[in-house]
Amino acid sequence: MAEGWARHLKADSIEAYSAGIDPQGLSDKAVKVMAEVGVDISHQRSKHLDEQKAIPFDYVVTLCDEAHEQCPIFPGKTRVFHMGFDDPPQLAAQARSEQEALDCYRRVRDQINAFVSALPESLTSKPATE
Repeated sequence: MAEGWARHLKADSIEAYSAGIDPQGLSDKAVKVMAEVGVDISHQRSKHLDEQKAIPFDYVVTLCDEAHEQCPIFPGKTRVFHMGFDDPPQLAAQARSEQEALDCYRRVRDQINAFVSALPESLTSKPATE
């Protein structure tokens, strides 16, 4: 969802990539709740971090605690930041209905929207993770 928001809101200032340490595939629920707000992420795919290791990133932002804990060291000038969000699939696993599961995704979607909306300026005011 973060890549989708970055491409939708900040395409003029951010070249967004997303990857994980344990890709699980693109969630149909994530696609659905992003489409509700006019952001099409259906063309995106879940990627492993190794697929993007040759890219010289300025910033790497981890969005969940597990990714932050297992984030590799990036060479050169890359600055790593952590902004933890709840994991929608974990939240939705406890849902009693499809609507409740989608609400979990919507809540995180909206939190990520607020975070991405403040980029890249918010990264310069937040200390980098060492």
